[in-house]
Amino acid sequence: MPYITTHEPNGETLYNIAAVERDTGLSKDTLRVWERRYGFPQPLRDNNDERLYPQDQLDKLRRIRHLMDHGQRPSKLIHLNAEELAQLMTRGAEYREPPAAVAEILRLLLAHDIEGFRGALLQQLMKQGLQRFVCDTVAHLNFWIGDAWLHGKLAIFDEHLYSEHLQNILRNAILEQPGRGGAPRFLLTTVPGEKHRIGLLMVEAMLCIEGAACVALGNETPIPDIRDGALALRADVVALSFSAAIPTQTALAGLQELRAVLPKEIAIWAGGGALGRCRKAPEGVTMLRSLEEIPSALANARDTNRALQAA
Repeated sequence: MPYITTHEPNGETLYNIAAVERDTGLSKDTLRVWERRYGFPQPLRDNNDERLYPQDQLDKLRRIRHLMDHGQRPSKLIHLNAEELAQLMTRGAEYREPPAAVAEILRLLLAHDIEGFRGALLQQLMKQGLQRFVCDTVAHLNFWIGDAWLHGKLAIFDEHLYSEHLQNILRNAILEQPGRGGAPRFLLTTVPGEKHRIGLLMVEAMLCIEGAACVALGNETPIPDIRDGALALRADVVALSFSAAIPTQTALAGLQELRAVLPKEIAIWAGGGALGRCRKAPEGVTMLRSLEEIPSALANARDTNRALQAA
């Protein structure tokens, strides 16, 4: 839950913009842009002119973000009321039970059996291997976690528990992967405003499986620092992940800005929900529509590197 900043005399709870950003995954910049462009959210102001968001606006922002995760455009959602958003969440897609293995992991999470939940994830990892675990189990879990939330079966703190424990498991599995560290060298990060990290870890796992060298900078790295890091670490490719919580135009602008400051010999790869709505990649950017495209894209990158070295 977000940090409560104040209680009004009428008993209403208000949240500051940092709390709303942390809870919804929508960046402060996105919230301010929507406020100017669409007239929502409509925060109150405290004595220092800082934004304060009532509970009903926070709830609406949560629903909008999760609908965006399922491919909806924010411009189509902003002006809908709570009832209309609820109808859109369930329209044509009644809650369906997930596959047995995923259902068991979700059951343990919802029962708050954290050791059992973590153990079930590790069991799937050992049974499937890292590649299938990422492409099958984690990809399906991400979908069902969002679906369960949309249908009122999952609390926000449950989603946070899922994210934290899964990230720890993926990091450990990546570190234990044999044969990693070869060419090309990847720098992995997200741009400011993008807080979601699971997608980036999934990409890192797929690259390490193929023997690539990966250096992770974490989340929300400013563009100038991405450039400096890529140069200092001699990266061949900068890989960026954009979740559906990031507006498509924001993602494209970030890619164009980065492309303008990186040397042309450093490639840029990008993927994620925000770019799923793009028909064409920005010039000088390789767009990945799915994790399964990574091995072939990596093979092409290696061919390019060999050609450059031979020239």
